[in-house]
Amino acid sequence: MEYLVLKYLHVISSTLLFGTGIGSAFYLLATTLSRDVRAVAVVARMVVRADWLFTATTAVLQPLTGFMLVHRMGLPLSTPWIEASLICYALAIACWLPVVWLQMRLRDLAAEAARDGTALPPRYWLFFKWWVALGVPAFFLFLALFWLMIAKPALGGGG
Repeated sequence: MEYLVLKYLHVISSTLLFGTGIGSAFYLLATTLSRDVRAVAVVARMVVRADWLFTATTAVLQPLTGFMLVHRMGLPLSTPWIEASLICYALAIACWLPVVWLQMRLRDLAAEAARDGTALPPRYWLFFKWWVALGVPAFFLFLALFWLMIAKPALGGGG
């Protein structure tokens, strides 16, 4: 595969990964804070779908295209900015995996409350707090990843 095609796939998949994540997070956060149970049920269902359609697929595509680019460029994985990127990515995915589980629980609890005509239960709010607590560091890790990909800093090494 040509270098530019790989780079294009890498950039597009990172855009979809980050864009879907931030967009989904915004809508679930805003809708949850509105406390409109029926709206929360609909949005939570769509967020779970978006995560499976876009985030999961691009979360796999990102390291694949990244490793192919590194190989194509002849760079060792021990290059400081690549090592830092791999660590940030692993940490971000470690935050995202429980978020997927939490979103499915939020979806189910909101759907049940909407069906029963009740408020969101305390368990929803507990899961929501964990969802936020894991989403914030993932957001900053992805910002760090974008910086590393653009700046390619030496990170303490010479030159």
